[in-house]
Amino acid sequence: MLFTSLTRISDLTTVPFAVTELPRDQWQTGDYVVAQMLETAHGPAMIELQDGRQTFPMEGDLVVGAWGVRHATLESVGTWQAIGGDLTFRALTGAGLFGKETSKSSFSPNLLRMRYVGHTTRNGVPVRMDQFGVGDSSERLRAPMVLIVGTSMSAGKTMSAKVIIRRLKVDLGLKVIGAKFTGAGRYRDVLSMRDAGADAVFDFVDVGLPSTVCPEDEYRLALRRLLSRIAAEDPDVVVVEGGASPLEPYNGEAMIEEVRHLVKLTVLSASDPYAVVGVIKGFEFEPDLVTGIATNTVAGLELVNELTGIAALDVVDRGSWPELTRILKESLIG
Repeated sequence: MLFTSLTRISDLTTVPFAVTELPRDQWQTGDYVVAQMLETAHGPAMIELQDGRQTFPMEGDLVVGAWGVRHATLESVGTWQAIGGDLTFRALTGAGLFGKETSKSSFSPNLLRMRYVGHTTRNGVPVRMDQFGVGDSSERLRAPMVLIVGTSMSAGKTMSAKVIIRRLKVDLGLKVIGAKFTGAGRYRDVLSMRDAGADAVFDFVDVGLPSTVCPEDEYRLALRRLLSRIAAEDPDVVVVEGGASPLEPYNGEAMIEEVRHLVKLTVLSASDPYAVVGVIKGFEFEPDLVTGIATNTVAGLELVNELTGIAALDVVDRGSWPELTRILKESLIG
């Protein structure tokens, strides 16, 4: 049995559980369920295990993941609530976010196809993510924050976070926490922050959410618990990635409202220069710095500046690092 990275907060690998087929009226977002692979994985379709390592499951393998919802602009859309009578569905992310695919980009590879076997249960009660993502919100986070949002998915947010974390560690010698506050569950993004030098990493999975497509009040409560857990690490600075864009249904607006008082530098990773204008006008959000795919050429940098007047850097280019460090130091330390 393969345990996906959404199960990393659970005790499913150490405490016995039963596999029980439950009626639909008992299913909920965040339920840990067992699925059987209907095909052998190949190409980019892989399963992300608890430690972040990826593997190719084979036809007939049993995989443990969680019911959830994904609403990706460039890849796929789906929800467990759309699963039909044949009980087949897809791994909406490699992390084990399970649901019926309702829409997919023609440029995206096919997602892994599987069939529901049953829920993980103990004494007849479903095992759920929110049973493990517990904690209070009593400890207040006071550390300054660098907030990175995007015009869409795959706009360069995680790369920007990695470079910023490295500069904060190497150039400024700060204790840095890396975090992802919105999106669909994948471990690889925060693991890449740790690889870049973050002293610790967190995401919404740590507080029991398979994705942040959920009721706003539920999200806000989970985020406050997450902020409290980060505060316990006593960081000098927190580098936060918001998955997708503020305009997508991942509670990006609620996230920004919750952390606005901590944010000292806002970074917008953009897929193209015109998308910068779209986010500014559509969300009334003006960043301090633009990065991402839109800044990969001199032409892109010039167009961002012409359209918006906002500073832009190709942070992948090491020639930009002294200026990036200056901006970080000025924003966070003064």
